[in-house]
Amino acid sequence: MSDKETVPPVPQANKSTFNFGALSDLALLMATLVIVKQSFLPFSFLYAGPASTFSAMVVGTWLLHRRGLSWADLGLRWPESWPKTAGLSVLVVVVLISSMGLMGALADMIFEDVGASGRFDHIEGNLQAYLVMMFLVWTHSAFFEELLFRAFIINRTSSFLGGGFKADVIAAVFSAIFFGYRHYYYQGMNGALTTGGAGLAFAILYLWFGRQNILPLILGHGAINSLGMTFRFLGLRSD
Repeated sequence: MSDKETVPPVPQANKSTFNFGALSDLALLMATLVIVKQSFLPFSFLYAGPASTFSAMVVGTWLLHRRGLSWADLGLRWPESWPKTAGLSVLVVVVLISSMGLMGALADMIFEDVGASGRFDHIEGNLQAYLVMMFLVWTHSAFFEELLFRAFIINRTSSFLGGGFKADVIAAVFSAIFFGYRHYYYQGMNGALTTGGAGLAFAILYLWFGRQNILPLILGHGAINSLGMTFRFLGLRSD
């Protein structure tokens, strides 16, 4: 039988006991992300990440279902107001650019910037490759990463810790660290620190939105990555 859970729309008071069911869900999802990516890396440096997030989405959907939950409980809902969603998406873009600029400047003082290690060099002037990457931007990067690294990991981590403000803060930081780690394999420590800062900004916004609407994060994330891929296609970026 599946265990029924509910995800409150706003953080509730701290509880004194740990939720080990949430911990097992978190461990299974993170293991899927790590194992699938590491298994694919020897064969495809480009598609290891997308393969792992697609696999994790399947596992995450199953894990939520067995708890009587769905992605809608974590914020994937049709917006009540598209103008408001558009405005929040613009806010996400501004916050993301600002956080990456600040963390990027800090990272440059500590670690060498290796860019994307040539991972996307094949896109320049190649329309077919550009279209493939744009598809991955809006699936793997925007949709899957926001649902996995923000919605799932933050909610399951906070639930394991009993919920409440302190649990949410720990969950936000933890999700950001893991998000930065996910980018280390091709961006090095410089990129891991920069993307970790962006992940923390995303996490704070997700919690600020009350976990009720993750669409602005998806749209903002997709917009920024689309711009980056377009610059690469046009030869306006060297990393």
